[in-house]
Amino acid sequence: MELPQRALPTLPKLGSTVDPNIDVQAVANSWTCQRVVDLLLDDVWWRDMLALTWDFHTFEGKNAVSKFLEDQLKVAEPQLHTFRLRQDLVQLLRPYEDIAWIQAFFDFDTNVGHASGVFRLVPLPDGSWKAHLVYTNLENLKGFPELIGSLRNYEPNHGKWAAKREREMEFLDEEPTVVVVGGGQAGLGIAARLKMLGLNALVVERNERIGDNWRKRYAALCLHDPGTIHMPYLPFPPSWPVFTPALKLADWLESYAHSLELNVWTSATVVSIMKETGDSGKRWSVRVERGDGRKRTFKVNHVVFALGFGSGVPRIPDIPGQERPSFKGQILHSSKHKLARDHSGQKVVVIGSGTSDVTMVQRSPTYVMSAKQGLPRLFCNALFWDGGPPTDIADRINGSFPNYLAALVQQRVTKAIAEADKEILDGLRKVGFKLTFGENGCGFRIAAFQRAGGYYLARGTSNKFTPTGLLFEDGSTLDADVIVFATGYGDARTAYYELIKDADLHDKIQPIWGLDEEGELNSVWREIGGRGKKGQELAGLWCGVGNLAYCRFHSKHLALQIKAWEENILGVRYPPGN
Repeated sequence: MELPQRALPTLPKLGSTVDPNIDVQAVANSWTCQRVVDLLLDDVWWRDMLALTWDFHTFEGKNAVSKFLEDQLKVAEPQLHTFRLRQDLVQLLRPYEDIAWIQAFFDFDTNVGHASGVFRLVPLPDGSWKAHLVYTNLENLKGFPELIGSLRNYEPNHGKWAAKREREMEFLDEEPTVVVVGGGQAGLGIAARLKMLGLNALVVERNERIGDNWRKRYAALCLHDPGTIHMPYLPFPPSWPVFTPALKLADWLESYAHSLELNVWTSATVVSIMKETGDSGKRWSVRVERGDGRKRTFKVNHVVFALGFGSGVPRIPDIPGQERPSFKGQILHSSKHKLARDHSGQKVVVIGSGTSDVTMVQRSPTYVMSAKQGLPRLFCNALFWDGGPPTDIADRINGSFPNYLAALVQQRVTKAIAEADKEILDGLRKVGFKLTFGENGCGFRIAAFQRAGGYYLARGTSNKFTPTGLLFEDGSTLDADVIVFATGYGDARTAYYELIKDADLHDKIQPIWGLDEEGELNSVWREIGGRGKKGQELAGLWCGVGNLAYCRFHSKHLALQIKAWEENILGVRYPPGN
């Protein structure tokens, strides 16, 4: 996918310089006291998350932003008397030698919610400052605050807690408002957010224990996210390692569900999701079967699919001869790999060159970076690293960058990582490993959003299996006892098709991953039917997936929309392409 021609607001491009002693407070205050559209660059970006559009939108260019503001200010009714500049969060930043902007945070109210925002001002040759970026974000709903802090339960509980929790978890006294399919970090984060908004959610997890989605993976697995990235409401202890072992995270997630008193059914499976046709007044009928044979059907308005990257459906290329009796050895997907010593003394061939770990078969080039050099730079140049800002601030700074604008920054980050990793990359090239800097030189950021993680690019080059291994297109062969497909996951919608039993709804499910025309993710943290009239038939079916940072931040966006719908205050979504 080719990105349109865009550029960062560099000082040479602007024809400007910056006085390092400039009074940033005065500049920021001056900007907030004038008519917004008069203070925008021609190539301004405005990203909104629910606050003004009830959706995720990115508007690019002054004309598009002006049209959006003209349409939506009269709908969302932002209240000017509530506007407050966060004086403690105004600063001049120099992310690169040729870039300077004043970044400031602000708060304001709309007709239904409390919102926050970020703007970045860049200098012009005449000494004035205009906005290159504005970001607005819905934080809370008026009248429906999160039940935390001073709003938590103050009533003493003498000997009744265990029995009360048992009834809650079994839903003996009330039905859930939301069914969440999947009990990984996304499902638990969503359930926690909903609970703090007073909504009852049931998390259905097919594994025997919460955390098994991490616990049952390969033994050497360790997260690439630093320990500063955590779940909603419950940060990791300050002694937490920078990179979390998978088994440690698994136990933490299990503890998280217990500590936040989330209602989880393990060893349970959602076997069908169908349109509710009865007189319940609900939108969806969800049938759940438990490991002990018990069955139950819930009538709900909302179902959240929290199925993980690729929805856990491995992609295995269709290569002739892989069914017995042709190949005599073992074939497995990397998701089933546990320990290297399981294959001690055997010839192992890996097809694909993604992040799974031996002879490797590679056709397409792969983006490679070292954890040492890449991760500190990749996580927004210390935004989520030790010494970075508080998590809530880091989340909003990160969220404020539209994906296509962030791609321009990532081009610079990718180049810096490659320079730091030169010795490693040169060594790989010498042995014939095919490298790429990702789409448009953006590393894996755009690839991640387009292909559910960007964790593989290879497809394999073999023509067919032989009884003893692989036959390649050039006629050469490779013997193997074990062949591992490190080829990632397939279309995430496959699992959705299996659960949604109304086949006529399948073509209405939008791609889960990939970026829309504005650069926003198609279905992640949104309803899976898209924004058109056709998508209304899937209203109430949501997708939640991502790493810990995305799950922490965007789970609240999803929960706020569900709460607003339940309270009948959800406004009309601003349509794309206006």
